[in-house]
Amino acid sequence: GDIWYNTNTQTLKIVPLIISWAAGGNLNNDHENWASSTAAPQSAVIGVGGAPPGLLTEEYNGTAWSSGGNLGTARYGLAGAGTQSAGLCMGGYISAVSAITEQYNGTAWASGGNLATARYLLAGAGTQSVGLCMGGSTGSVSNITEEYTGGTGSYDELFNAVGGL
Repeated sequence: GDIWYNTNTQTLKIVPLIISWAAGGNLNNDHENWASSTAAPQSAVIGVGGAPPGLLTEEYNGTAWSSGGNLGTARYGLAGAGTQSAGLCMGGYISAVSAITEQYNGTAWASGGNLATARYLLAGAGTQSVGLCMGGSTGSVSNITEEYTGGTGSYDELFNAVGGL
């Protein structure tokens, strides 16, 4: 919350900070161990994959979920980044840990540059053009971090994503 001191009335003014969760639209399908985008505003989130290894993509518009284009390779425990029109997913588990990376254009998924180290249950962040993945499991717990340059971003996007100078 915020606290202000009013010098005219010599009183404190307190505005409580109210933080809460509210119900959103339910997913169209049950999902477990799936990836969601992390750089997206609430009205442009994507969720993808899931256990058992799945192809499904769902898009959230701030109110409801709708179907998106299917992944090229079904998997679960993958990581996600980006937005509905420029999504990124990486890693996951198929019948073994995976290094696969795919990019989403709002309609379809296409192959991206594979991870250097295959793993699942990892975390993702950033955008499609400057993504980050970290941790996860290669069969044992991992502390690996990898940076992704998707080649579609501008210098300004990369500069802003890494915090400038």
